[in-house]
Amino acid sequence: MPFVELEHVTKLYEAAGAGPVQALDDVSFTADAGQWIAIMGPSGSGKTTLLNILGCLDQATSGAVRIDSVDTSTLSRGDLARFRAETVGFVFQQFHLIPHLTALENVMLAQYFHSMTDEGEARMALDRVGLAARARHLPSQLSGGEQQRVSIARALVNDPKIILADEPTGNLDAANEQIVLNLLADLHAQGRTILMVTHDDQVGRCADIRIDLEHGRIVETTHFSMEQNQDFDEVLEELWMLREGTMHEEPAHFTAAQHRKLAAVMARIGLVELHGEEIAFTPRGEERARSVIRRHRLAERLFMDVLAIRDEGAVEKNACTFEHILSPEVTDRICTFLGHPPTCPHGSPIPPGDCCRQKRLPTAGDEAAVGVLSLKSGA
Repeated sequence: MPFVELEHVTKLYEAAGAGPVQALDDVSFTADAGQWIAIMGPSGSGKTTLLNILGCLDQATSGAVRIDSVDTSTLSRGDLARFRAETVGFVFQQFHLIPHLTALENVMLAQYFHSMTDEGEARMALDRVGLAARARHLPSQLSGGEQQRVSIARALVNDPKIILADEPTGNLDAANEQIVLNLLADLHAQGRTILMVTHDDQVGRCADIRIDLEHGRIVETTHFSMEQNQDFDEVLEELWMLREGTMHEEPAHFTAAQHRKLAAVMARIGLVELHGEEIAFTPRGEERARSVIRRHRLAERLFMDVLAIRDEGAVEKNACTFEHILSPEVTDRICTFLGHPPTCPHGSPIPPGDCCRQKRLPTAGDEAAVGVLSLKSGA
């Protein structure tokens, strides 16, 4: 049986003077133990409501919610609290640490609500997130990233079966975001089940499954790996370069059959549109391609101009790695450090970012007409 299962879940809230407001509308999905699921969507789409129901902080108005074979929609308030304490670990965007308690005491507080406190186990939990030396520090004496790691230790100390993370990197800088994502990836590798709300597409790509919500309904459920995402980026990058006329003669990344299969998946998740044998950007796909191209070309500039790497093969290989992992914040910092360069070392235009839109005029390649890519040859 699935570890998490929602069947036709609806949630209504009473709004004063306005009647009921529907936060979730007939939501159904399943997740197996050990999967990492990203719940995404615009503000007001129902993401946090869904997470609250999964975390037993709230109950559905109708429908069934089963976690580890227990239908939480039928539990009393007391039973729901006990099930939550025994089964769920929470990681919040705002950390929710008690300001007058030390890091160690904040972790032990979770033990207190679960059963009995154990200082040794709490210290081990802090050690797992690299904060054993900060056990006696108050939240005000910790950085934002350290506070988030304390909250992860607090979520783990009772060995929960499921971890619910609500925008876990939303208040962090790029360096701490990566630390937290690495911790979540380690937990995922250990077989933990993770359900994570995020608005960040880069963060969402870490998950096995992506659920997109709009107006309380699931509009798309996507199963993909990091490797598949990199394949998507390769296709988008090819399409962008073909459009601006900078496509180089090089070995094809995919066979024609692989290209068609990727294009079909990308069309289903809204990155491209298919017109017979041709593939074209959707607005969402174009924006993602712009980001990939920008990261790649800025990385080329960094390696060649700053690090003085002259081996073009090494530059290209490392730039291909960077284009998949740099966050928008780090990308903007690199761009600012380099002085907002308009082109890569080979003369191809670098799409401007928020950091440089006021620094220079767009280049001719920035707003090129929408191009198409033939699927016949896979190139």
